[in-house]
Amino acid sequence: MKSSQINVRDFSLFIAIVLVWVFFSWQIPDFVSARNLSMLSIELSTTAVASLGMLLIILLGHIDLSVGSAIGLTGGIASVLIFQHQWSAPAAMLVALLVGITLYTLMGFIIAKERIPAFIITLGGLLIFKGVFWKVIGNQTIPVKAGEKDNLLSILTTYYLPAWAGYALVAIIIVALVVARIRSRAKRRGYGFEVESGELVFSKLFVTSQALILAVIVLGRFRGVPLSLVVLGAVAFIIWVITNHTRFGRYLYAIGGNEEAAVISGVPVMAVTIGAFIIAGITATITGFMQTAYSGASTTTTGELMELDAIASCVIGGTALAGGRGTVAGVLAGAFLIDSLMNGMTLMAVSPEMKFVTRGLVLTLAVWMDVRLSRRAS
Repeated sequence: MKSSQINVRDFSLFIAIVLVWVFFSWQIPDFVSARNLSMLSIELSTTAVASLGMLLIILLGHIDLSVGSAIGLTGGIASVLIFQHQWSAPAAMLVALLVGITLYTLMGFIIAKERIPAFIITLGGLLIFKGVFWKVIGNQTIPVKAGEKDNLLSILTTYYLPAWAGYALVAIIIVALVVARIRSRAKRRGYGFEVESGELVFSKLFVTSQALILAVIVLGRFRGVPLSLVVLGAVAFIIWVITNHTRFGRYLYAIGGNEEAAVISGVPVMAVTIGAFIIAGITATITGFMQTAYSGASTTTTGELMELDAIASCVIGGTALAGGRGTVAGVLAGAFLIDSLMNGMTLMAVSPEMKFVTRGLVLTLAVWMDVRLSRRAS
């Protein structure tokens, strides 16, 4: 029963993505142009990296409402240090990263130690980080100027891999996917668990490989594979390893599934919670760098409402708000749907208010679907 419900969710998400793409391609031919798809891949990278950090928080049964403000704050700190205080980009970005880690460590500690709902603590973080962010940039716009000293910051969204590097990267990814699938099947068989048929596994790998190759071909018609997409791939791989192949990842699912049972089983809930928030702080900081570089400036609206997009990406991708269920692939698919919608509506010159309505409807529909499928599972 459980597996069929997962298939229904995956199938509906795939259909939704196809319908969105067909509609926008019909309305705006430029939607599938190499240039727009390159821009879409950069937008996807910023949303998805933040969403992957959010995944770890939601797996525990918590929520992070402060990520949008944290994105603005960390990007703002790096920008001010580089362009107003003439710091080198690596030093400025390291300071911003340490700030992000420190803030999220404190939030995770308070939530785990005092057992205060994450909703309250991260809501406070949203307000505090936003206020500090505006104070840091002086309520002004800090342009990200092109030059040597900001090279490490600006190249995150302006550098593109040459064609040969893109194909080499795809080859490495395909080999890694095949090896990981073979090892996973062997391990499941060793434990006596049911495994997917060889034909199904081959079909999934074949479709994934074709999609990756097609993406490199299309992106190569503009400038190549954006560096930000490589950053997303690296972050997604690390989060996938953490959630699927480490004890820490198993603890995340255990705590989200049943915290009391996890405690009885000896799971270090406090350490795992703090660890999840630390990783979320790192992903928020990386997103802050990419979002600031892509926007070309650090301003008071940087990172605004990105917490909602991150939550929506997780829920749309099948992550349970109650915790204990969620995958990296699902989050990536959810982020892809969200950014496809936003990108298409921007090309159609849809008014900002209608964009808000659409985002709200998509999020509401995703939560409704999550609740319905969870009730059926029980």
